[in-house]
Amino acid sequence: MEFSKEFKEAISNFTSQEKDKLIIRLLKKDRILSHRLYFELIDPETADDKRDQMEVLIKEEVSSVAKKFARTKYFLPNIRKISAKITEHVKITTDKFGEVSLTLLLISETLKNLPKTGDHYKLFIYLLNKIYRSMILTKKLDPDYYLDLGENFEEVRNQIKLNKRLDELALHNGLFLQWFEPENIPDQIDLILKGIKGEGLLR
Repeated sequence: MEFSKEFKEAISNFTSQEKDKLIIRLLKKDRILSHRLYFELIDPETADDKRDQMEVLIKEEVSSVAKKFARTKYFLPNIRKISAKITEHVKITTDKFGEVSLTLLLISETLKNLPKTGDHYKLFIYLLNKIYRSMILTKKLDPDYYLDLGENFEEVRNQIKLNKRLDELALHNGLFLQWFEPENIPDQIDLILKGIKGEGLLR
């Protein structure tokens, strides 16, 4: 929704007290916005601090989910919930580096804790989509971050190589292991992904 000049002027004419009341009402209805303002205005913790906490949370929660749900049918929905927490972290802190590093951590931890029973196909397709998305986001970052992300990508690649079915599925969906070095990610990875999905893959 775009705000007209008249609407903006009407808001600016509010008294300070009226503006304060309006802001508080809006923040009560938007939890993410309230957390983001708190983070930006008074939170003593930095985005790095929050990212470190998220890394611990991801490892603990994936391990917990794996112990609780032995079937992929119940495992995947909970992995999605953990992914949603990463999204929330990014919305609050605008941590673009963390969006990639934390997602790759989630992928590697998920692969380390695969359920013993059930068909893993939907889970693998979900993870492959996450990998493609992480590669696209990596290309949008400053190359100075590539070195730091190299270890994350390498860990995911190693996990894929240990899983024959996932390795074959990755190749079938156009994902090459040499791309797991940030410097080797194709510049047009977003267009590559669009073409792959246009062929009906990654579903």
